[in-house]
Amino acid sequence: MDRATTVATVAAVGLSLGLAVWVLVAWRRSRFTFFQAFLAFGNLFFARVLWRTERSGLLPVGPGEGALIVCNHSSGVDPNVIQVCTDRVVHWMVAREYFEMPVLNWAFRATNTIPVNRAGVDTASTKMAIRLAQGGGLVGLFPEGRINTTDELLLPGRPGAALIALRARVKVIPCYVSGVPYDGTPLGSLRMPGRARVAIGQPIDLTPYFGREGDKQVLEELTKRMLVEIASLAGVPDYQPKLAGRQWKNGEAAEAGRAEAAHGVADTG
Repeated sequence: MDRATTVATVAAVGLSLGLAVWVLVAWRRSRFTFFQAFLAFGNLFFARVLWRTERSGLLPVGPGEGALIVCNHSSGVDPNVIQVCTDRVVHWMVAREYFEMPVLNWAFRATNTIPVNRAGVDTASTKMAIRLAQGGGLVGLFPEGRINTTDELLLPGRPGAALIALRARVKVIPCYVSGVPYDGTPLGSLRMPGRARVAIGQPIDLTPYFGREGDKQVLEELTKRMLVEIASLAGVPDYQPKLAGRQWKNGEAAEAGRAEAAHGVADTG
């Protein structure tokens, strides 16, 4: 081995050790578990270097304060760019089929991501989201329900976010993400450069509506309000929101009743 190769090897080892020490120190100072800190460090590379994420600020939540984060859905990595806006883990609601991918499954379990069934009503995921938010966690979801690949600013909204926020009795933080690359595949964004931006809005106080989560009109009104707040962050203050079709509205209304009944039984224990 010549001198140049030796110097390069020593430098690489030194940098690796220095990086490992930095990650360890950062982890001990953070609220993350070790595996969460590992994922957060990797996420910083993609969000800050590859996608060059810019943010308008940090999520307006205090330590140990629960909240629901609602955002437009432009790509499969929207949660990753939102994560750079807080030093706490955000528990996102994600379609259950993505848990079947080994790498994603490990990451999802490390961050207590909430699996959701696309078909029908998933009361279990709703209950899990409510418990996490009630316990002081940050729960994230997309009112649109799926990635928006249309020319519309936002897809019609579904009332699940309103239901969870009311039942957990937490505030709602609207966000708008733009500039994230997307090629239609779950992991394609990890290979694509971009220039992402995250706009964070003021919290929506739902206190006047607490206890009315079983009221379909209230859920629809609050869903529209969330969509309006998200659109305002996109620079469209006069946005006219739409709700998802009858199939979803009826399903979510039924879920509200079931979730209410289920939590009523759980709370008595």
